[in-house]
Amino acid sequence: MSGDQHAVVVGAGIVGLATARALTRRGVRVTVLDKEHDVAAHQTGRNSGVIHSGLYYKPDSLKARLGTAGAASMLAFAREHGVAVEQCGKLVVATREEQRPALAELLRRGTANGVPCHAIGPEEAREHEPEVSCVAALWVETTGIVDYVGVSRVMADQVVAGGGEIRFGAEVTAVHDGRVRLADGDQVAFDLLVNCAGLHSDRIARLAGAEPDVRIVPFRGEYFELAPAYTHLVRGLIYPVPDPTLPFLGVHLTRLVQGGVHAGPNAVLALAREGYRWRDVVPRDVWDSASWPGLWRLARRYWRTGVEEVARSASQRRFARSLRELVPAVPDEALVPSHAGVRAQALRRDGSLVDDFLLLRRPGQLHVLNAPSPAATASLEIGDRVAGELLEDRDA
Repeated sequence: MSGDQHAVVVGAGIVGLATARALTRRGVRVTVLDKEHDVAAHQTGRNSGVIHSGLYYKPDSLKARLGTAGAASMLAFAREHGVAVEQCGKLVVATREEQRPALAELLRRGTANGVPCHAIGPEEAREHEPEVSCVAALWVETTGIVDYVGVSRVMADQVVAGGGEIRFGAEVTAVHDGRVRLADGDQVAFDLLVNCAGLHSDRIARLAGAEPDVRIVPFRGEYFELAPAYTHLVRGLIYPVPDPTLPFLGVHLTRLVQGGVHAGPNAVLALAREGYRWRDVVPRDVWDSASWPGLWRLARRYWRTGVEEVARSASQRRFARSLRELVPAVPDEALVPSHAGVRAQALRRDGSLVDDFLLLRRPGQLHVLNAPSPAATASLEIGDRVAGELLEDRDA
């Protein structure tokens, strides 16, 4: 039945492309629409390139199941298609005694999720990372680094080779009666609609007649890089023990597959959904965030954390101080400003952050409303799942 169907996928990030790829492999004719002029223009192309292992996620959650599988499938996909990739492993370090219980919980989750991870002491940790400071650590073997933009280009080529089409400069302004209307006035008919619009996914869902009970709130993550004279301080990936109440992993050090070392990111509320700089302000985006009661409830709960993140954003010295908790030898002058990314975080009305991937199904439609990290890692699995659910609904 799928051979006569036409699916429109909104969004040419890695999740949208993986979904389009999965649909074409099932014989569906696919058109991918994106308002930008290349693939991976936002979250996919602005992260640190980590293949996550599945360590952090609640057992049996979508993140745990798809993320753990993705650690293997993304590595294999990149190797098969000649995309730069390396399975380097990572350290998660407790720098204070009071962090030991949280580290033990990570070990429990990782073990439950089937992640190869081991509790080690400070001396063994320094065998992996000679400059690290910790009281205890986890060594996670299956974490890697990859060029996600390169992966996205391969996926895009596969979509086109499978008979699909990718249209850039195609901004969706309306969805009605089985048609998507674009900003230039053109219309594209569809039988099936997949919304992988990331930072704008809740808006596309509403255009399509859905009523999601979440709002996308943008959080900017700002990065530094270590100057070349200091990259020797980090061999692979060094992460802190994350705050279990927040979806952010904390400032960490990440060797890049293209060379160099990323430091960051922090997490501050952005004043635009594509707000990569402090001066990027879009009134509509500000209103969407400020008018959502969940943001104020979240702010009341975590205002101290928010103040700390803003202070770190404003001070390179504070940023370096956070890094020195992990690697004491990092001086202030080691940091060189780098790019920023914006995380599309789904927030419920009650102020709770959506912790898992969130898919909203409607007849003939599927909306990916929350796909933050490890979505890039799990993109092949997410694409297969979305395609399967969409065709299951259609054929039922």
